[in-house]
Amino acid sequence: QVQLVESGGGLVQPGGSLKLSCTASESIRVLGTMGWYRQVPGGQREWVASISSGVRTQYPTTMKGRFTISGDPLTNTIYLDMNDLRPEDTAVYYCKARKLGADFWGQGTQVTVSS
Repeated sequence: QVQLVESGGGLVQPGGSLKLSCTASESIRVLGTMGWYRQVPGGQREWVASISSGVRTQYPTTMKGRFTISGDPLTNTIYLDMNDLRPEDTAVYYCKARKLGADFWGQGTQVTVSS
């Protein structure tokens, strides 16, 4: 069982920035690929960014440029830097880790972009 704890969400004005954190109960080098996803009420969970072994990053085309994922193996934490936030970025953001073929999710952190 992998435990993931997210933090850093909140209310921000359009154009603002937020940095989300996700701390894992195990080494992020060993866990392999971890990722950030987001979900709005009634919607599908959407992939935002991934990082492998705490180093290699991947993004869907729609997320490139404003969002940056990074990792700190010393603290077993991954981050999501979000810039130039827009109202449509409002969602619950979830951290995911995969271990031995099973997916583990954090509890989610709410991000609200509104003036």
